[in-house]
Amino acid sequence: MAKKILLSFLSFLSLSIASTAQTTTLPLGEEEYNLLDRLETKSGKLSNELFISGSPVTRKSEVHFLETAADSIPLSNIDRNNLKHAMSVSGEWAKDENGAIDAKHPWFKTFYKKQPDFIYVKTKDFFLSVNPIISAQYESESYKIGNTSTTQSLYASSRGAEFRGWISKRIGFYAYMTDNQEQPVSYVKDWIESHQAVPGADYYQHNGGSKTYDYIQARGYIDFAIIKNYVNASFGYDKQFIGDGIRSLFLSDFSSNATFLKLNTKIWKLNYQNIYSEITPPYERGADQQLPHKYSTTHYLSINATKWLNIGLFENVIFDRNDRYQFSYLNPIIFYRSIERSNGSPDNVNLGFSAKAIILKKVQLYGQLFLDEFKSKELFSSRGWWGNKYGVQLGAKYFDAFTIKNLDLQAELNMVRPYTYSHSDSLSNYSNYNQPLAHPLGSGFIEFIGVAKYRPMKDLFLTGKLMYYVKGVDTGGLNYGNDIFLSYNTHVNEYGVKMINGLKSNCMLISLNASYRIKERLYFDLGFVYRKYTYEHDYFPQQTSMSIYSGLRLNIARRAYDFM
Repeated sequence: MAKKILLSFLSFLSLSIASTAQTTTLPLGEEEYNLLDRLETKSGKLSNELFISGSPVTRKSEVHFLETAADSIPLSNIDRNNLKHAMSVSGEWAKDENGAIDAKHPWFKTFYKKQPDFIYVKTKDFFLSVNPIISAQYESESYKIGNTSTTQSLYASSRGAEFRGWISKRIGFYAYMTDNQEQPVSYVKDWIESHQAVPGADYYQHNGGSKTYDYIQARGYIDFAIIKNYVNASFGYDKQFIGDGIRSLFLSDFSSNATFLKLNTKIWKLNYQNIYSEITPPYERGADQQLPHKYSTTHYLSINATKWLNIGLFENVIFDRNDRYQFSYLNPIIFYRSIERSNGSPDNVNLGFSAKAIILKKVQLYGQLFLDEFKSKELFSSRGWWGNKYGVQLGAKYFDAFTIKNLDLQAELNMVRPYTYSHSDSLSNYSNYNQPLAHPLGSGFIEFIGVAKYRPMKDLFLTGKLMYYVKGVDTGGLNYGNDIFLSYNTHVNEYGVKMINGLKSNCMLISLNASYRIKERLYFDLGFVYRKYTYEHDYFPQQTSMSIYSGLRLNIARRAYDFM
């Protein structure tokens, strides 16, 4: 069977040699995503090129959409400036394959010949872009637990490089690597210690007496066309995100990178993704060791049902097979439940439905319904059966809000029932490297997020965020369904399980950030974060944190801890 899989992969490669239209993707977290979302909504119709819900978006799709948007969508002066910058950063996909803006003063006539790129090489059969990655941030935090107050000075820094390109327009490639040292604020440090994981990272080093976490972030992939303009394959080590919200109940970029093979089929008004991943089950940190693996297969079918309405169908299975793949799950056709049953297997299969609607060229409504497990007769009863495991997301975006140009508002509500994402086999829960694969809070919570983004001038980005959530907490060694890493076979009660189960906790977080673009992809950040965390009973101490930060970053998205 392994030989068959290898032969199939080699067949894909041989097809790619005769095909073109390979590409690379826009890294998650980049500012261009907000621009694409904004312009698609202002156009009044969904693009059959973008399909933003299945991120990351390809640079080819991004540029083709922006080329059309430049002539067909009413744009503010700042929109036009942002569009010009976005086209320049991915300029190899412009119509003339030379959309990157020339620099006025190249370094030694060799470096920064193009504004976005330190090294830029473009010939008929080869393209290469190389950029340094540098960030340095200083933060001062005052936090209080009960009656005890503490003040600390913190820093975070990253150094590395990023490169991308293509060979003969047939094989695309991307690589990113940074060496990171980070001293997180108090509540993030508590999360790291309790989960034995740095959010978004994999292996890390930490001296117990130090505040500093040291880790390497590396990701990369190759991309090639299987069927020109219709089917592409990507193979590498990276993250994915499925959804239109701030959070995703399906698959988010919160956990660490993972080895993946992704097939993306785009035809007519359909976009269909198959993502095969090797991920890491829960583990205890200790001496250096080779960690075991589990596996995940995801299907996501997205269709623009009308020019203003997109609907999606999500399916995922996670299974543990002692470091070997269950080859029946390579089936590229959606609906795994029948395959799971034919295998006689208790694997963790999840379903989901999504929708996005554009209204009046200003408003975007979106939502997700995640189904882990339920019984219809119990779902509509009022008995609160523990096994009704599901999550709901409802959200809205309002662009140029209240006729104020470049003011964008977003509101989002997320609710996930206790025991959702967990499994009878604790190894097969919905996690990767001790981190949730979907929502950072796991299960058993109700969360509201409000975000305001404003661009008063072309190089100034202002962002305000309010997050408030209520979440159950497991106490007394009992499983009330709030920890996805516990086996659901240890649930406390059969009935009477509410959305918030166990000890109730409340958290409010307010953040303000100003980012000024000094030059292309070089930013100065200044911000403030306030967080208050309380419990239902006074026996547990209240926690508050207030911090101010500033820093510089080049070719890297700002790292924000606004998830807990």
